[in-house]
Amino acid sequence: MTQSLTILGSTGSIGTSTLDVVARHPERFRIFALSGHSQTAKLAEQCLAFRPQYAVTANEAQAAELRTHLAAAGCQTEVLHGEQALCDIAAAPETDGVMAAIVGAAGLPPTLAAARAGKTIYLANKETLVVSGSLFMQTAAQSGARILPVDSEHNAIYQVLPPEKGCLKQNGVQSIILTASGGPFLHTDLADFPAITPEQAVKHPNWQMGRKISVDSATMMNKGLELIEAHWLFNCPPEKLETVIHPQSVVHSMVRYADGSVLAQLGTPDMRIPIANCLGLPQRIASGAAALDFSRLAALTFQQPDFERFPCLKLAYDALAIGGGAPCVLNAANEIAVAAFLRGQILFTDIARVVEHSLAQHSRSGSLKTQTLADLLALDNEVRHTAAEFIQSGSLKAGLCASAKLKPFSATCHSAKKAA
Repeated sequence: MTQSLTILGSTGSIGTSTLDVVARHPERFRIFALSGHSQTAKLAEQCLAFRPQYAVTANEAQAAELRTHLAAAGCQTEVLHGEQALCDIAAAPETDGVMAAIVGAAGLPPTLAAARAGKTIYLANKETLVVSGSLFMQTAAQSGARILPVDSEHNAIYQVLPPEKGCLKQNGVQSIILTASGGPFLHTDLADFPAITPEQAVKHPNWQMGRKISVDSATMMNKGLELIEAHWLFNCPPEKLETVIHPQSVVHSMVRYADGSVLAQLGTPDMRIPIANCLGLPQRIASGAAALDFSRLAALTFQQPDFERFPCLKLAYDALAIGGGAPCVLNAANEIAVAAFLRGQILFTDIARVVEHSLAQHSRSGSLKTQTLADLLALDNEVRHTAAEFIQSGSLKAGLCASAKLKPFSATCHSAKKAA
């Protein structure tokens, strides 16, 4: 049976990798709809290759440009634009599965729409769970939506957990271990961190990713967001979430069991592997990724993360411990800070300072109690404004930062301890 797919964020790295896998299995998949943010020419190429029924752009100007491209090529794809159009293609009766690959909080509304409609959701958008974990999982449970994790780490965990996921404790799961490469600055002298440029930060040693997520990997905020995701995806208590640095990016995550066993999923650092795993379930299908050659692996090494080197990871643990809207604050402030860094407005080391300031400010203000999507979106918007104002205020250049103490993460979680 052919599966009809909507790909949210088709022009990004996950979207293009998904289309690569889909193209290898034309008998299994057809594309119902594609969406892209600003790469209109690339979206046009994808429409010509896969002939979706719909394509969605960010605004009317981009939609008009895309229509011109498609009309000249005789392509009948209908072009829409805006947030409501994204929600419509995600929830459409004609689509079976939705690849949620829009970067940032912008991916939240259409992914929630897919969950309400009971779709199979291939979840690559971290912010859906970081910003609205409780709401999203409740919505999926109520509608019968199926959530399959595409992130390499969460997909690895999904593969090595028991088939009946259920209660981790009843299945003998002692802890979940997320691996992190450590990014391009794992061995850079800390004194050189303020001089790190955007061009250096986006050059990941192992993975080919977009600019924003590459910076998140360099600060290890990416791993912090993944910790919060894992908490919701696998109903895992924070104290049972471990993080370990594994520079080779071969072991993608592990699960520690009560009998002393540790099960791991290994593979080359290629996102087509977890994508193919999700799309093909319950079968295994070809991804196009190179096979892992054990004879060429010199060594697999592991080490504990250092919070002095990676303060964003510590802030993510803090946000997870605080709960409520704190992860939403963490994510929104980070998005503003990373964008400012990529524009050359702030230093690499200022990213964590902006996030810390935002968490402290909103913890004091009592604005972290959120229950609805409207509450979360309002908090997200407020944090973005206050973070931008903090950046523009000159406080970073003056060496000022909010110093309010955040509730520390439980010392019982050894993965949250600073490495010696």
